[in-house]
Amino acid sequence: MVTPLTLVHTSPVHVPVFDALRDRDHPGAVLRHLVVPELLDRARTEGPDAVAPALRALLAGSGGPVLVTCSTIGAVAEALEPELGVPVLRVDRPMAAEAVRTGPRVAVLATVESTLAPTAALLEEEAGRAGRRVSITTHLIAEAWPRFEAGDTAGYLTLVARAADAVTDADVMVLAQASMADACALATTPTPILSSPAPGLAAALAP
Repeated sequence: MVTPLTLVHTSPVHVPVFDALRDRDHPGAVLRHLVVPELLDRARTEGPDAVAPALRALLAGSGGPVLVTCSTIGAVAEALEPELGVPVLRVDRPMAAEAVRTGPRVAVLATVESTLAPTAALLEEEAGRAGRRVSITTHLIAEAWPRFEAGDTAGYLTLVARAADAVTDADVMVLAQASMADACALATTPTPILSSPAPGLAAALAP
């Protein structure tokens, strides 16, 4: 029997994205989606640590590995791994590891401010693990998030791609939120742009 991978999302738009990646790259994998938008709402107003009790209760009966697709609460979720007794992975960790291998100047793009600090901290952590030094710059695309909330995905991705094309002082860019991934195909910059869904799912499903 295949052990399901539990995915924790803060928006329902992620469900078809990860199902499509499963169908393309990991046929036979079983995904169990939990969509809890209020986790991000609370983390943005009270700080990521405020969602720890809710995450603990949500994941107590997962019975198998967990992938958290919201970058804002990813570190809080990973910290619960010892008491939950199952592997817990934040979706952006494999992306961050690849970024620090790619070059020392890393630009972080996000559309929600609460994502910037956790992503920068993750990059520093992965750089330390790899024995590398990185210089991190952050870029908040604040005007994009209202488009996402309104369901204007095309407009949202266009603004993200435009912001990526405007970055000129980086060796690599990371799109801090899973919702930004499809902007990679719209940007024209020669600088590598990394997104989290595909490598995150691959790592969570690895034996």
